[in-house]
Amino acid sequence: MLKIWGRLTSVNVQKVMLAVRELALPHTFTQAGGPFGVVDTPEFAKLNPNRTVPVIDDGGFVLWESNAIVRYLAARYGVGSLWPEDACMRADADRWMDWQATEWQGAMGPAFLGLIRTPEDKRDKAAIDNSVKRSNARALILDQALQGREFIAGRHLTMGDIALVCSAHRWLALPIERPDTPALSAWYRRVMMRPAPQGVLTLPLE
Repeated sequence: MLKIWGRLTSVNVQKVMLAVRELALPHTFTQAGGPFGVVDTPEFAKLNPNRTVPVIDDGGFVLWESNAIVRYLAARYGVGSLWPEDACMRADADRWMDWQATEWQGAMGPAFLGLIRTPEDKRDKAAIDNSVKRSNARALILDQALQGREFIAGRHLTMGDIALVCSAHRWLALPIERPDTPALSAWYRRVMMRPAPQGVLTLPLE
C-alpha cells in the first residue's frame, strides 16, 4: 500500500493528497514535519536526506519532491486523466506545474510567512508588500491562461490543476488585496466542487 509522510497544512503535501484522492489510491498517512516532528529522526533521513515532506513509499519505491510525486502518481495510476495521453496536453500541464513551483509559490512565500507565521510586530512590511505585488502579478498570468478553458490544459482536470489549485487556495486565503481574476476564480470553484479537495483545501492557513 502507498505510504505518505506529511502534514496537511503544507502546500506541497496538499498537492500529493489531492492527487491521491483524485486517483482514489489506498494509502496510509503519517503526520510528519512542523509540530509533528519525525523529519529529524535518522529513520526519516534515510527516506529523504533533505528532511522535508512530502515523502512517499510506493511498494518500496521512495520518492520526495511534491511535483515529482504528483507526476509519478499520475503517470502510474492516472493515464488518461491526471496524466494526459496527448503529448502536447501533457506538456502543457507539466509546464504549469513547474510555473507553480518556480514562479507563483516563490513569489507568494514571503507574504505567506510574514502574514501567517510571523507575529505582527516582527513582520517585514516591505518584503510582504513586494511579495503580494509579485504574487498578484502571477495570478493575473494564470487568470489570462484560464480564459476560455475549464481547466489549465483543456476540458479535463490534470496534474497541472493539482499543483496550481493548492497555490490558488493559499493566495485566495491570504489577508491581502487581490486583483479581479474572474477566470481563475471560476476555475477554482470548479475544482473545489470535486470531492478530492474536501478535508485538504478546506483547512485554514497555518
